Amino acid sequence: MANRSWFFASNGQQQGPYPEPQFRDLIARGAISPQTLVWSEGMPGWQKAGEVPGLMAGAMAPPMIPPGGGPVMSGGGNNAGAAGYGGNGAFSLDVGIWALLGRSLLFVIGVLLVIPAPWVATSFYRWLVQHIRVPGRPNLDFTGQLGDIWWVFVLLGLCSYGGATGYASVRLILIPVQAYLSWMAVRWVVANISSNGVKLPLEFKGSWLGYIGWYLLLMISAITIVGWAWVTSAWMRWNCRNVSGTHREVIFTGSGLEILWRTIVFAIGCAFLIPIPWVLRWFANWYTSKVSVVPRGAYANA
Repeated sequence: MANRSWFFASNGQQQGPYPEPQFRDLIARGAISPQTLVWSEGMPGWQKAGEVPGLMAGAMAPPMIPPGGGPVMSGGGNNAGAAGYGGNGAFSLDVGIWALLGRSLLFVIGVLLVIPAPWVATSFYRWLVQHIRVPGRPNLDFTGQLGDIWWVFVLLGLCSYGGATGYASVRLILIPVQAYLSWMAVRWVVANISSNGVKLPLEFKGSWLGYIGWYLLLMISAITIVGWAWVTSAWMRWNCRNVSGTHREVIFTGSGLEILWRTIVFAIGCAFLIPIPWVLRWFANWYTSKVSVVPRGAYANA
């Protein structure tokens, strides 16, 4: 049985094949639950993992340690098993080129039309969270509901027309207002993430004053032409550091220089129109991969 290869279903997609030892390692990490559909050669069809005799028996065993302490890489080139020892490692984004482009356009258009903003925002965040892969947190989902903070997205849509008034004073007033509304949206998204059907005890602890301060600093840094990239990097680290409620720490490892040159490439690609779908996914994948989970204190002591 040790030479068998296994497949499992995640978010409606087939993952695998995985060698038997690595597959049992995924079970031990919690990436595969008793309710997960699995299949291996010789089985008549897909079955729940808990219904396969002997499969979940070793689920409480500690994960195998890869040779040399390196990360466990998944079969088939996907990231479902790239959790690394102890379930730590980088996030990944599992989306198609056209799906990302279509959802992004729908989100922008919906917000600009104001009235559909709450619907498209809720739908977009649910879709996005479902396609983010986090080591040790299988089957992510978004539990936020349309009526939770619908007014936030309506006001954000209205604020997007502030520049059309022609009054500089109005635009200046709207900057902190937009920052506060964005802070509300971030707190809502973080607080409504679940894994394997269980809502996670996550909370965004960053203050609204701190968030507005970073927002204003980003606006001001645009004067320096390139300084905004370093401000963005620092702001992302601050955002991640303020996600609490888990035994692991969320960190952002992207540098200002990396953000700068990738944004330039992204802007050039968008200017030529045709490359937009590809550079959009490339840019989104990079940003996602720079967010990781590590044991608390490990990053500060590194």
